[in-house]
Amino acid sequence: MLNIKKKDKVSILSGKDKGKKGEVISISPDKGKVIVAKINVVKRHIKPTHRDPGGINRKESPIAISKVMLICPKCDQVSRPKFDKLSDGKKIRICRRCGEMII
Repeated sequence: MLNIKKKDKVSILSGKDKGKKGEVISISPDKGKVIVAKINVVKRHIKPTHRDPGGINRKESPIAISKVMLICPKCDQVSRPKFDKLSDGKKIRICRRCGEMII
């Protein structure tokens, strides 16, 4: 089970964007990659066609899941969540620093 989900706020641990914070746009668990908004932006050159004028496009590139860490929305600190089961059998994430449930 992954400890990062879509729309979570994460901090970048290494690379050119180290220390920056952003929101997760998408996750591909089979590849172990995550796309974070406004982080790891690359330029793509597009040839002009009949429909498209072309030019230089900027877009986010995937980052390894191991290079990002979850930020708790309650205490606003980086932490690795622990997992606990509710009485109905659902797994929930709990912040190790403040003990609050992460939704």
